[in-house]
Amino acid sequence: MSNTMAQPTLDEVQALEAQHVLQTYKRAPVVFVRGEGTRLFDSSGRSYLDFVSGIGVAVLGHGHHGLAAAITDQARTLIQTSNLYFHPLQGQLAQRLSALSGLERAFFCNSGAEAIEACLKFARRYWYSAGHPSRTDFVALEHGFSGRTMGALSVTGNAQYRDPFGPLVPGVTFVAPDDGDALAHAVTERTAAILVEPIQGEGGVRPLSGAFADAIEAACARTGALLIADEVQCGLGRTGEPFYFPLLGLTPDLVSVGKALGSGVPIGACLVAEHVAARVAPGDHGSTYGGNLLSTRAALYVLEQLTGSTAAVPYPAPGSAIGGLIAHVRDVADTFDQALTLLKTRHGVVASVRGAGVMRGLELTVDASPVVDNARAAGLLVNRTAERVVRMLPPLTVTTAEIAEAMDVLGEVLATVPAETTK
Repeated sequence: MSNTMAQPTLDEVQALEAQHVLQTYKRAPVVFVRGEGTRLFDSSGRSYLDFVSGIGVAVLGHGHHGLAAAITDQARTLIQTSNLYFHPLQGQLAQRLSALSGLERAFFCNSGAEAIEACLKFARRYWYSAGHPSRTDFVALEHGFSGRTMGALSVTGNAQYRDPFGPLVPGVTFVAPDDGDALAHAVTERTAAILVEPIQGEGGVRPLSGAFADAIEAACARTGALLIADEVQCGLGRTGEPFYFPLLGLTPDLVSVGKALGSGVPIGACLVAEHVAARVAPGDHGSTYGGNLLSTRAALYVLEQLTGSTAAVPYPAPGSAIGGLIAHVRDVADTFDQALTLLKTRHGVVASVRGAGVMRGLELTVDASPVVDNARAAGLLVNRTAERVVRMLPPLTVTTAEIAEAMDVLGEVLATVPAETTK
């Protein structure tokens, strides 16, 4: 739809969707029609400061001219040929992801949930090929969220998501993300893999502790269980690092990525260590659209912007020098953290500040829904997760001035929460 055409009203959009769209979403009452940088514009022309960025997807911001030029050029050239044939971009993207992650190979798909499905399949295939076909169990974490497809849902910790769709993949045990003893008990000689988000996103922006990461490594060393790091939300620059797992001392055998990888163009990837890849055979998995030319061209451009380089950037140690937007995130992270800490000091309704880089959560003493709604009414987009957490995932391009603007709005909203609700 051209920006010059008359836009449908909110009532018109809601009426049409109510009649024809499956009602699986409870949408906020706003229709967005255009974006520019960290701003979204609704059908009436009102501007909003976007600290959701499509749930951590639009890392380059909205309406990014360079990304638009890259995908326009590719769309005019060739979009899709299927994985029956070679094309020049999958290998280039896999090489760059391998350099950043330290895992040698990549399988391309269309989303983070599909990347998790691939991780689960490859973990089971690893043990099947090793002559242990009964080694099929998984250990995952309470509060974890890995997606809504059947396999990903099976390793998602919230029973409210799982229960209506059982029976799911059997053999999954959930442990608390701070209970190393429970983890040690749960991981056995039947465990194919442990699956963790280094920072739990939907679960309330909860970084794993170093002590728990040590327990994970110990359990893997004791039993040989593989480790799957779900970096769909926390990976690819959001924390000021290419990936968060090295900061915890984790050494995953498989890593899932999605969201940020295409900055809005659907693409996901399962990154696979060579010893796991060696036990995967042709035909074990596939995807019609996965790794098509349009999505891989977008992802190559995104990685160029994240690292500031058109070449593969070698696996960097945590905190080592890197360019591009990852360096920018490091530059603004302290400002973000200090501003959020100041909100906690000023507003008793804020119980804690969590996260890293530009992946942040304010845990409240009350339900976060009114805060999210009132912030939107004031022109700031944030979202609610884990009931009491205000989650913020702005584009990686966010400036210190935009952070200050967002914190001013959020402070005004928090000040309106009645004092008695904080008890």
